[in-house]
Amino acid sequence: MTKVNIQEAKTHLSRLLSRVEAGEDIVIARAGKPVAKLVRICEHASRVPGTASGEFEVPDDFTAPLPDDVLNAFK
Repeated sequence: MTKVNIQEAKTHLSRLLSRVEAGEDIVIARAGKPVAKLVRICEHASRVPGTASGEFEVPDDFTAPLPDDVLNAFK
């Protein structure tokens, strides 16, 4: 992963974005300390309701209270 300082990021933002579009992650640092990360945004396909129909079944006791030992694990 490439690390650049803020001044370099401001000066070469277009070049850095081209590298990010190609799949590279770039960290922007202030005084050597990372403060931000440029990463590519992945476009996700639209979700279509019902495409997993029949893939799983919700149990009848899905809304039943959890056992005490499980509840205690969250404390």
